[in-house]
Amino acid sequence: MTPDRMLEQIAQETLDIETLETRRADALDFHDVSVWALKAALERAFEAGKRAATAP
Repeated sequence: MTPDRMLEQIAQETLDIETLETRRADALDFHDVSVWALKAALERAFEAGKRAATAP
């Protein structure tokens, strides 16, 4: 899985954000996110990065 796809999957599953593509509409490009959901998404991204760095 590409890094961009991994980040998009994390955003979808953790933050309920459909896509990370810019859609040029405030209602689609800006989201209210709780701090605990943001923390969970950042932790998942960090762990994915660690796994990618140690993969053969």
